[in-house]
Amino acid sequence: MTPASVHRQWRAMAISLLLLGVAACADFSGADMITSGPETEGPTEGDTIFGKGGISLFGDSDDSNDGGGTLGVNSFLWRATLDTIAFMPVSTADPFGGVILTDWHSSQEAPNERFKLNVYILGRTLRADGVRVAVFSQVQDPTGTWRDSAVPEQTGTQIEDAILTRARQLRRETLEQK
Repeated sequence: MTPASVHRQWRAMAISLLLLGVAACADFSGADMITSGPETEGPTEGDTIFGKGGISLFGDSDDSNDGGGTLGVNSFLWRATLDTIAFMPVSTADPFGGVILTDWHSSQEAPNERFKLNVYILGRTLRADGVRVAVFSQVQDPTGTWRDSAVPEQTGTQIEDAILTRARQLRRETLEQK
């Protein structure tokens, strides 16, 4: 590469960054647009990037009795899941995708065994098939290495039932307050 071609590349990159900076500062609100109809009206008061009324993480919206709120999933199931697995450290929680992943947790009664949960909330309605739980278990061998171990199939179902029971309680409490 010649020094002139390197100089041209740097100059092109500098101009691109300058144009990007100018574009970032530009006013694209449409205030100076000439319009003839309502298609270019701006946002009204109360509108946000999340839609009219903003974002509601816990279903406190007045127009939803199913607990959907503006989450991607049912807010009662979401809250019930967090309540049910509160004893475990949560590593990832995505309220829009309905995924809660825990980190490994060992109890004091069995320090050589640990568990991890993947919880999937499958929709915006409070239904018995609206939540799935995958349970993973490991045991520590005498050398200190963690090895995967089998988990009884009913363990995930029992956790799902506990989440559903708590979600029904939350929904009942919410309906009684209205």
